[in-house]
Amino acid sequence: MDVLYLLIPISVLLVFAIMGVFWWALQAGQFDNIEREGERILRGD
Repeated sequence: MDVLYLLIPISVLLVFAIMGVFWWALQAGQFDNIEREGERILRGD
């Protein structure tokens, strides 16, 4: 039972870290045009 005092704060911090990275990716434009990358691999240059 004592391990929960360690695991719960670590999991909360992990969730906040994941949300922060996702927010950063949205602000940086990582998901602006995801269809282009799927088409780029099919086209021959």
